Amino acid sequence: MTYKVKELFYTLQGEGGQAGRAAIFLRFAGCNLWSGREADRATAQCPFCDTDFVGGDKYADADALAGAVAALWPKGGGGQPLVVITGGEPGLQLDEALIQALHFWGLEIAVETNGTISLPPGIDWVCVSPKAGQDLETVAGDEIKLVWPQDGIDPTRFEKMPFRHYFLQPKDVPGDSAAQAAHLQACVAYCLTHPRWRLSLQTHKILGIP
Repeated sequence: MTYKVKELFYTLQGEGGQAGRAAIFLRFAGCNLWSGREADRATAQCPFCDTDFVGGDKYADADALAGAVAALWPKGGGGQPLVVITGGEPGLQLDEALIQALHFWGLEIAVETNGTISLPPGIDWVCVSPKAGQDLETVAGDEIKLVWPQDGIDPTRFEKMPFRHYFLQPKDVPGDSAAQAAHLQACVAYCLTHPRWRLSLQTHKILGIP
């Protein structure tokens, strides 16, 4: 299989249950909920998306891509190497061949998905970020990370799903500090009244790192 990759980079995980951990990010191109083109944003299923996942490079097979990922981990740095596979929607391209190749290099595999596509077995950490109006195919995992508030979506819908962690993450509104502050306060208030949920902040944006 040929894989289309928007970008590969090494940084700190900025959000969710593994925030602060060193990680290699593998961002696949393409998504099933939005074309990625600004002209189509108004009709996207998640118009608040803040990620560029259009274009990128092609890798001929799983071994080539896994080798490129592993090469980004610091030599002699210690720690468990982690790759965070995201997009776009990683479920469109991630397959068992790539999972096996990444595990061959000793990488722990985390996936950030919108949950609308079934994922192959063998993933070490599954993060589902639901979008309003979309049915979930992935209904269990390590964390559910709900960007909130979203019209037409209630956090209580997910509370009976078997996830280890439940996060609310304030919806980002670039250029509108008042709306951003209101979303933050709404998430804080909800977490205080529904303590099953924890607050997730996009610390990479605060720190100014990728």
